[in-house]
Amino acid sequence: MNARGAPLNRRGLETRARVIRTAIAMLADSEHAGEASANLVAKRAGVTWGTVQHQFGGVDGLWAAVLEELAGQGDMLPWKDIDDGSVAERMSRIVDAIWSGLDSPPGRAVAALRSLLPRNTAEFTEAYPRTAEQLNLWDRRWRRAYARAFRGLVVDAYRLERVRHLLPAAVRGLYLEQHLSTWTDIDDARAVLAESIAGYLEPRR
Repeated sequence: MNARGAPLNRRGLETRARVIRTAIAMLADSEHAGEASANLVAKRAGVTWGTVQHQFGGVDGLWAAVLEELAGQGDMLPWKDIDDGSVAERMSRIVDAIWSGLDSPPGRAVAALRSLLPRNTAEFTEAYPRTAEQLNLWDRRWRRAYARAFRGLVVDAYRLERVRHLLPAAVRGLYLEQHLSTWTDIDDARAVLAESIAGYLEPRR
């Protein structure tokens, strides 16, 4: 469908897919992601801005389509490797899975896109309603993934929910730290993060 809801022909579908692929590749390029813009995406994809407007309705529709495409590229957490074992074992795997996601092209693309959007949530939602809706869907998927990772364990629900808010930001902070001049042992820091959170979640004796 184009921005007006009309079905696309084969050429239109190919153009749409090319623009989305180009946007993802630009956003995932760690050296130049900060330079990404809808206009530059159009130029790199070999289309006019009018084509982007026809296909997506504008920059909001383009970024929303990018997030929708990335969301379809697999589960957020590898279930077969996570939803068994102790709290500590699962938390270690979750931290590793989030890290791997951040280090993947889709993860880099999402992070770069978020950095281009308004920081204020109210402003962001008003200016980019479709993109905000897609990011909200990502958050819902993360909630489901996180809950599923602790199936079969007795864990305090309040503490589990608090950790859900902490984990992505904490892992992202360590991930970014490794790209700076640092004396921090990142591997040790990751291990301590997982161990500390597991200790917080373990039932009190």
